[in-house]
Amino acid sequence: MTDDAAHTELHERRDRARDEDIDAAFEAALAPAIGFMHLDAAFTDYSAARVVITPVPFDGTTCYRPGAREGAQAIISASRNLELYDAELRRSPYVVGIHTLRPVEIINGDAEAMVNRIEYVTGRLLDAGKFVVTLGGDHLTSIGAIRAFAQRHAGMSVLQFDAHADLRDEYEGAHYSAATIMRRTLEVCPRTAQVGIRSLSEPEAQLVEQRHLPLWLASDIHAQSAGGRRDWINEVVAALSDEVYITFDIDAFDPSLVPGTGTPEPGGLGWYDAMDLLSEVARRKRIIGCDVVELSPLLDDHISPVVAAKLVYKLIGLALPA
Repeated sequence: MTDDAAHTELHERRDRARDEDIDAAFEAALAPAIGFMHLDAAFTDYSAARVVITPVPFDGTTCYRPGAREGAQAIISASRNLELYDAELRRSPYVVGIHTLRPVEIINGDAEAMVNRIEYVTGRLLDAGKFVVTLGGDHLTSIGAIRAFAQRHAGMSVLQFDAHADLRDEYEGAHYSAATIMRRTLEVCPRTAQVGIRSLSEPEAQLVEQRHLPLWLASDIHAQSAGGRRDWINEVVAALSDEVYITFDIDAFDPSLVPGTGTPEPGGLGWYDAMDLLSEVARRKRIIGCDVVELSPLLDDHISPVVAAKLVYKLIGLALPA
């Protein structure tokens, strides 16, 4: 090595060392990257985290009022004000590690391509051994994730919390839509259970009857609860296979609890209706993944994101008892 080359290499080494010192100093002075919950870096590292949060800011097939594209970020922001300790589970679910992925890049004007991209991303994460939590976005988001799970978990079932049956074969000429999510789900996963439903078309009702699809109306759940009965919980759990994927449209809740959704329906589930069922599913089955969709913070940017964030953290805690 010539003297000039040695001199250049020495300066380059010094520059690299100085840059590393500057980077470390900057890192120490700045807040951590904004991810789900307010966690120290040791619990957000991708390689060690068991959970990966996948934000999907897409609402290209919303049926009524848009805004769900902002839902994932609103959930993440609200989560940072939650307690890490869960008083009901009596533990801190975050210790399994929770990494928040950068948002999936949206594809405008091509719902099928968007579904394929979500399926690809989810599949890569599953192959890496991660527990995947997808945050929408409108409900179309879910089918990409469900397809990826179905390819890797033969015999799984899907538990849908929703105000709407979403069983149309097409909606306004579109095969892929937030209104067709469960019809597309049946094509890859024929075992489903639908809970909290209070809106469906006549053809959807006929399909439910013809195929004997397990579906629980919110009105029936309320009627049982008013009579002091909870038979519906055992019925739902019995309809599921051992491995369960949960898709949770936030409009399953009554709009008095979650007004921030694009297609609200009166008469929805209460918080503990959902928690009681989820707890029993977690106790008797294995939750393999989940999504939470249809939060629209443009319609309510305070209470609704907090409820959705609490729901996501609860799902993680129930699915992964550590």
